[in-house]
Amino acid sequence: MRVIVQRVSEAAVSVGGTLSGRIGPGLLVLAGFEEADRDGDLDWMAQKLLRLRIFADDAGVMNRSVAETGGEILAVSQFTLYASTKKGNRPSWGRAARGEVSQPLFEGFVTRLSAALGRPVATGVFGADMQVSLVNDGPVTVAIDSRNPQ
Repeated sequence: MRVIVQRVSEAAVSVGGTLSGRIGPGLLVLAGFEEADRDGDLDWMAQKLLRLRIFADDAGVMNRSVAETGGEILAVSQFTLYASTKKGNRPSWGRAARGEVSQPLFEGFVTRLSAALGRPVATGVFGADMQVSLVNDGPVTVAIDSRNPQ
């Protein structure tokens, strides 16, 4: 499982001009899955995101998590995180999980985030052509891979 996490002051996702999800200050999480991902990857990633200290404390140091700040989360499924550009200029999506595998993984991930956060997590529409808008705060952007935790 791979995610791109952006600390945002606001973010929204829409499909065909209809708003699907919107948040104020918090995290925009773009999430991609591969066939080998399991419940353990979802658990690990949800806990990592909820504890990730990328929000400023009173001294201005990134020392607080989204849970500590009362921030919101917007999760958007994004298979393109598994793009391979090894050959040529047209990306290959061979490592990305098929929809019938990745949709339950994404839904399980959102369920875990919501439960641990104690409130609903906003989402896009799985498999749809989505338009995502955001105001990246900082900017702060972090890439995390459950198969390569660093």
